[in-house]
Amino acid sequence: MHRNYGKNEKAFARMPFFVKQIKDMEFRKQIEELLNTFLASREDLYLIDLKISAADAITVILDGDNGVTLQDCLDASRAIENNMDREEHDFSLQVMSSGLSEPLVTPRQFRKNIGRELEILLADSKEIEGELTKVEDDKITLILKYRKPKEVGKGKVDVVEEREIPYTEIKKALVAVKF
Repeated sequence: MHRNYGKNEKAFARMPFFVKQIKDMEFRKQIEELLNTFLASREDLYLIDLKISAADAITVILDGDNGVTLQDCLDASRAIENNMDREEHDFSLQVMSSGLSEPLVTPRQFRKNIGRELEILLADSKEIEGELTKVEDDKITLILKYRKPKEVGKGKVDVVEEREIPYTEIKKALVAVKF
């Protein structure tokens, strides 16, 4: 059965896969450029993650040297939304700060948490906890405090150890929340 469409109607047709991929890449590039322009004007903020789903749901996670305020999230959202044409590309946008439950991923994030306790899962699946004392471009330094059995006799002794951990050995690092 063949249908004639009026001048205001469009026939439904699937977009070829490779065309959709190209459009998605262009859309992502446009979002990245708008975000980078915004972040260039706000040197205290930095990008942690940018996710764009197949349904064009954009999630931007920011962090800052002095934290991230609600106004910072609004400004970033406006920088993207006000420069996009919703007639051309329909999307949803969510801008948020990196919370305590989010892992630390950049040296800049580690730097801002010097003096705090971190819970670290190492690449060999060993877990350690210690105070972050130093951050370098390729590693961090923690002060570990723990008890270990005495070498002679019964009981345990307190041990304070300084340990350098390269980023390549860190699987996940979280700020330890203590109440």
